[in-house]
Amino acid sequence: MDHIVTLDSRQEAALQAIADRFIAQHKGDAVKALKEMIVLNGHLQERLDAVASRRRAVR
Repeated sequence: MDHIVTLDSRQEAALQAIADRFIAQHKGDAVKALKEMIVLNGHLQERLDAVASRRRAVR
């Protein structure tokens, strides 16, 4: 599912700070951080799919 989000300058700055901290946690290795983010997103998507399927089953 594609969804385009537009950020204002405050939101962009907050996102940049979070991204910087996330990369710092991976000792500055942006590729390693990106790989972990992909895995985390996959886990979150599985959880969202499970919630959605439970909601459909209730209807």
